Amino acid sequence: MTGWPPPLSDTSYDSGGQPPTPEPQALVHTPRTAWFLTTEAAVYGQHEHGMGSLKAFIVEDSAVIRDNLVAALEEMVPLTVVGTAEDEAGAIQWLADPQHACDIAIVDIFLRRGTGLNVLRALQRNGHQTERVVLTNYATDEIRRHALALGASRVFDKSGEIDALVEHCMALADNHNGTQLGQPGAA
Repeated sequence: MTGWPPPLSDTSYDSGGQPPTPEPQALVHTPRTAWFLTTEAAVYGQHEHGMGSLKAFIVEDSAVIRDNLVAALEEMVPLTVVGTAEDEAGAIQWLADPQHACDIAIVDIFLRRGTGLNVLRALQRNGHQTERVVLTNYATDEIRRHALALGASRVFDKSGEIDALVEHCMALADNHNGTQLGQPGAA
């Protein structure tokens, strides 16, 4: 392979023997750059992951989906998954324990044992203030109506709305952090 690495004589250095510093580029603020900056801050310690981050509980019976969802959310959102369950009974038991607290519950509808609708029903019956969203492969109009009636704020389809779930969690985290810091406009 010719031309690699480039000859040393082609590299210009300043009088101190350092390569030149590139001119700073303007950063256009888009959702993608906002995600990058948030992720970069978390990686480089500007965001204390855990303190000030959203606490999430995930109800998903597929270990592969659950593990991938945990990894993706913890990487892209200032969020810590504090618990998971693979069935209705485990989810209801975890959520009923006063020692467990979460800001958002992400619930699948069809589980191997039980249903996510019953998890939503238990949260509603117990007066839980936890934000509830549904992530399902069956985001039909009927499922959406039932989930919303049981207190879910949103219903996301696993096959095409993961980005929307991430954006929803980001907005919730921003609101959560604003509330913690007493910033104006935080609800």
